Amino acid sequence: MYEKVSSSDCPEAYDFVTAGKILTEMEAGHSPKSMSFVLLLSFCFFFASVRSVPSLIGVHPLDEKYYSSEVIKCKDGSRSFTIDRLNDDFCDCVDGTDEPGTSACARGKFYCRNMGSTPRFLFSSRVNDHICDCCDGSDEYDGNIFCPNTCVMGGNAAYKNSYYISTSRDVDVINRKVKEEITKEDLFHRLIGLKLVIILQQAWLSSFCSALILSTLKPQPAG
Repeated sequence: MYEKVSSSDCPEAYDFVTAGKILTEMEAGHSPKSMSFVLLLSFCFFFASVRSVPSLIGVHPLDEKYYSSEVIKCKDGSRSFTIDRLNDDFCDCVDGTDEPGTSACARGKFYCRNMGSTPRFLFSSRVNDHICDCCDGSDEYDGNIFCPNTCVMGGNAAYKNSYYISTSRDVDVINRKVKEEITKEDLFHRLIGLKLVIILQQAWLSSFCSALILSTLKPQPAG
């Protein structure tokens, strides 16, 4: 009735066939050794299926659809990676697209959902660094430190586009600040130069006036 499958060739198929045989025996009145074995087997299948789904920890809710395909493209367009390499603690994308939930990529960003409070982004270097940065403690998930949920309940936890600060916007803000600093520094140097010109003009005018006065007071030769 059942096709024989080798456990070494396909362990998952072998487990499913074995489970099918057990259930068939139960229906036929041949009870297996223990009902708990079947329950345990069911739980194993459940956790195996959960474990096969890549973790979306650190992913913004608006990006969940982006990570739903089997092959995902780095946001900088440099390359692509398969979904099983998502959050595998190895940096495939330079911009950190494949590692939103680990500290593997230097340019990666971790998203704190902070239910009940304000969501925020962290630099990936702060993930599992033994310091509680997210108020919901989601950035310290490796179990080495316990972070209690300190998010203020009743706060606005809606996922709005305004919370989603893209990398390009971050860069624009940084560039704007740099330009402002350059403008201030340039203005400072111009003011110093203008002040120096005024001082030189005053010195020249003073010298000219002194020479003019001396030439006026100089005795004229007798006619």
